[in-house]
Amino acid sequence: MKVFNKTKNKVLYNEIKIAKTNEEKMRGLLDAIETDAMLFDTRWGIHTFGMRFPIDCAVCDDSGYVRSIRKNMGPKRFFFWNPKYKKVFEFPAGTIEQTQTELGDLIHCDD
Repeated sequence: MKVFNKTKNKVLYNEIKIAKTNEEKMRGLLDAIETDAMLFDTRWGIHTFGMRFPIDCAVCDDSGYVRSIRKNMGPKRFFFWNPKYKKVFEFPAGTIEQTQTELGDLIHCDD
């Protein structure tokens, strides 16, 4: 599934993984050998303990508007946001900067 920044008309990622089960959400990208991207729902924040590489995160509201961003989040870090937002995109580090994604941009997934 592709991820687009509709506001900037740019592709953020070509093949994002979608975590649906609690186990998939808890594991996230912790087992990934190389940088990948993932989408999941959570209201309580994320951590990068056990990660092998830094990531970028974008937290969106139910409509897909970016409400919080964390760039280049290295291993052994926490990221918390307003719990009314739950859609979390994790991308390879540098994705947010490269695509010029900002707060308020509209992110959309397409098959």
